[in-house]
Amino acid sequence: MIYLDHAATTPISDKALEVYVNVSKHYFGNPSSMHDEGSSAKQILEASAKTIAGTLNARPKDVFFTSGASESSFLAIYSLLNSLGEESGHLITTPIEHSSVRNLFLKLKQEGYEVSVVSVNEYGEVDFEELKNLVREDTVLASIQHVNSEIGTIQDLARIGAFLHEKGVMLHSDCVQSFGRIPIDVQTLNVDAISLSSHKIYGPKGCGAVWMNPKVEWKPVFPDTDNQKKFKPGTADVPTVAAFATAAKLITQNRVTEQHRILKLREQLLAELTKLDYEVVVEQHPREYVPNILGLRFPGIEGQFFMLECSQAGLAISTGSACQVGSEKPNKTMTAIGKDEQEAREFVRLSFGKENQMEQIPQIIEKMSGILKRHFEKVNHHKKKEGMTT
Repeated sequence: MIYLDHAATTPISDKALEVYVNVSKHYFGNPSSMHDEGSSAKQILEASAKTIAGTLNARPKDVFFTSGASESSFLAIYSLLNSLGEESGHLITTPIEHSSVRNLFLKLKQEGYEVSVVSVNEYGEVDFEELKNLVREDTVLASIQHVNSEIGTIQDLARIGAFLHEKGVMLHSDCVQSFGRIPIDVQTLNVDAISLSSHKIYGPKGCGAVWMNPKVEWKPVFPDTDNQKKFKPGTADVPTVAAFATAAKLITQNRVTEQHRILKLREQLLAELTKLDYEVVVEQHPREYVPNILGLRFPGIEGQFFMLECSQAGLAISTGSACQVGSEKPNKTMTAIGKDEQEAREFVRLSFGKENQMEQIPQIIEKMSGILKRHFEKVNHHKKKEGMTT
């Protein structure tokens, strides 16, 4: 199987797995315990926070570990809203957020908040003028993802955040797809909280992180009488956190080289795809995109069908965000950027990682070409048959 679905999840790296096993065996203590075993575990937890903070140009004390990005976004957004001391106000988000954020805003709407959804253009870029017009006196928070998980568009968070901060509006960003792929400097990004995920960067599943802006007087969702700044309750999963930090260090160290390599691979694959006798449409921003995410449409073939045929042929691709796969509804990012229902259903996503090599491209092209050939031959045969009967 050639794996082309790294935006959904990545295999854990050998180094991260080695760290996980080592810490599990030798540093099993509860980091809240006062004895030496607990102190050793706490030191690893603190070192891991320092490592993650180093990748963000942040202070370790502002990094908090969670069970994953979905929990990160939930806790971060509620912690920011809790700082206001009110349970109402106006919120802004986009139509192309990950389902975890989108569903959270539905919950907030039910709780009494008013929610506006800012449009995106044909490339998935937030309409900045519309955003400016949406901000009101009672607007308190916006959540805008850094990189779209389906077409890879990068939002200009620094510009968006600067404007929102001028208006006194807090900004949360889902940085799951940008972390390790493009630079994230929380000192210049103009955000108040970001969500990260371990399993998207060759770390273990079940782990994520949040950075909270120390300039905001956030309040935790679950108050702790002993520690008012404890982000979440529970015993920290030290081995998983240590493996996540290891993966984060590795991916950020190799980021420039690896993303350049993936860009070359992407360009070569696209060059070969366009040589085929079938139309291929690339769904991407002309300039602001991450190279590891490639959104495609092959007009005339349903994405779900193409994905299943690829799986049979030994190619793992997707029809979009893993949390949306299997839904009967057309792809939300596609409809948000102006595609009709049929075009939205044609969408497939390829997302590249360190296992993907140039030598795989001929196999990928051969398998995809065979699927397209069989499909369109069958379509043309049915058309001829229908023409003869009428």
